[in-house]
Amino acid sequence: MAESKVRKAVAKKPVAGTAAVKTAAVKPRKPESHLAMVRRARRINRELAELYPYAHPELDFENPFQLLVATVLSAQTTDLRVNQTTPALFAKYPTPEDMAAANPEELEEVIRPTGFFRNKAKSLIGLSIALRDEFGGEVPGRLADLVTLPGVGRKTANVVLGNAFGVPGITVDTHFGRLARRFAWTTEDDPVKVEAAVAEIFPKSEWTMLSHRVVFHGRRICHSQKPACGACPIAPLCPSYGEGETDPEKARKLLKYEMGGQPGQRLRPPADFPGEAAARADAAVHHGQVADLAVDA
Repeated sequence: MAESKVRKAVAKKPVAGTAAVKTAAVKPRKPESHLAMVRRARRINRELAELYPYAHPELDFENPFQLLVATVLSAQTTDLRVNQTTPALFAKYPTPEDMAAANPEELEEVIRPTGFFRNKAKSLIGLSIALRDEFGGEVPGRLADLVTLPGVGRKTANVVLGNAFGVPGITVDTHFGRLARRFAWTTEDDPVKVEAAVAEIFPKSEWTMLSHRVVFHGRRICHSQKPACGACPIAPLCPSYGEGETDPEKARKLLKYEMGGQPGQRLRPPADFPGEAAARADAAVHHGQVADLAVDA
């Protein structure tokens, strides 16, 4: 899907300051029945599917082990930072056996850019030892097994299950939890309770892609501090419209990644991903900077 097509997808919705959106936003909302909420939630999912037909995990990976490690590293940092770090990491430690035998200080130095590198190194070595000793060096494909690994909770387990094994799961990260509350799908703050509440709204077959779509929307439009309400294609369906910038022009300036004409977080994005060319150019610049630093050193 071309990047221009994505912009058209945003533009075609009646959100850029149209009377329809403004009227829907300012009208007092009637109390909503559970059935009405479910119908609205499923319509939001359909709208997000049109807006982000290419939604996918934004971590670069080639196998379940790489995805597991990258997801652990993604805590408290951006996926882009992880994607910039993992090539050297997997070149040095390509298998669980290699990482299990890693020198902690050397591993810490490789993953230092992702932050909290001491705790993350401890988790990576611990989970690699568990994979080597308890699972034959393979990442298990069951939630009950994955959550026994050091540093792996339900969120990480669902990411791996959904994207490496095709097992449906709802990934409740900060973006998903925030939007689930803004969409009034739940009032819960606890990720496990959010997951349970949302699981009752959507069919299991939708769980993985729903997670990607909601996270994409949270990163690109419905931000934590300054949601771009005035440029949001699903504003008429959102009970939280008005929490962010409602002026269309000002809202457009808040759009991120391909919606704002910039590359996404993957350095090796899937084919046809909007911003792919820009992402490759960004990756080339990054590698050039790394080379320059090496020469200067």
